[in-house]
Amino acid sequence: MNNLESLPPILRQLSHAPPSLSPNDGGDGIHEAEDLLPVIDLECLTHYKNNIKLDEACKHWGLFRLVNHGVPSTLLTQLQNQAQQLFSLSYESKQSSCNATPLTYFSGTPILTSSGTALTRAPENINLLEGFNMPLGQLSQFQSQLPVLESFRLSLMEYGEHLTRIGTTLVEALMKNLDLKIQPSRSYVAESTGIVRVYRYPNSSNSNAGLGMEVHTDSSVLSILNQENEVSGLEVLKDDQWLTVKPISNTLIVNLGDMMQAISDDKYKSVTHRVKLNNHKERISICYFVFPDEDLEIESSKYRSFTYSEFRAQVQQDIKNVGHKVGLARFERT
Repeated sequence: MNNLESLPPILRQLSHAPPSLSPNDGGDGIHEAEDLLPVIDLECLTHYKNNIKLDEACKHWGLFRLVNHGVPSTLLTQLQNQAQQLFSLSYESKQSSCNATPLTYFSGTPILTSSGTALTRAPENINLLEGFNMPLGQLSQFQSQLPVLESFRLSLMEYGEHLTRIGTTLVEALMKNLDLKIQPSRSYVAESTGIVRVYRYPNSSNSNAGLGMEVHTDSSVLSILNQENEVSGLEVLKDDQWLTVKPISNTLIVNLGDMMQAISDDKYKSVTHRVKLNNHKERISICYFVFPDEDLEIESSKYRSFTYSEFRAQVQQDIKNVGHKVGLARFERT
């Protein structure tokens, strides 16, 4: 299959895409030297020193590298290989494969409505990516006639068990560090709202090609990223500088989202990040987003009370009205 045929039309002419940076991106440059990210060992999370390390990572970084997470390295590699096979199908095949299933195929934006359809973006706000949106709780409810998609679905179901375990363990540790007993931790790791998104970013040596994903924060409690294919592109904003998050085999990247920032009364930060296109290779990443129950009331001294469903609806409204996500600023107490 010609690689061009596998790309959605919006990505086939990268030379006509918008400039890669805007005046509001922030940061003075990209730093790719040593790996500066905090490293958290999931097996030792109950040890006092590791809890302190986790607390510091969440306060000052909003993300960390997770090791000894218990996910077999063979499964992480298998997921990446299957995702690559899936994305190599023709654009038309990928579109049709999601008919009448809980899966959604999207391109040009990572912002989806509650029904799973991609929000329309103005040309200047297009993100140079394509992906699949896969609600974990619904993966067992269908079987695909497309062999590569069916294999990927089965692998994701196995992966999902690990993700739920990791997400629950981390959220419980964070609640303990924050001394929060307001709700059972499982309310913040709701299987009904947990989703996996699989992203493909094409490679481009054109510096004006654009961003794979725009500068943003996640709306989740936390997000767990598998970038096992060792292609860089993810960058985080730290102290007004962009830092490249290096892919390291058999590790996961965990970043905090807006829900955790609100729950923690701004003690923990929702990390600002973006994805740049790689010059030489396309990048595939698999991200699990942990959300609270739809109707769980998020209470904070910094923000007026809201539910995740209200927050999501406001994000979608802002995308339509002002062209970008505003996020927690919409809910600040006045």
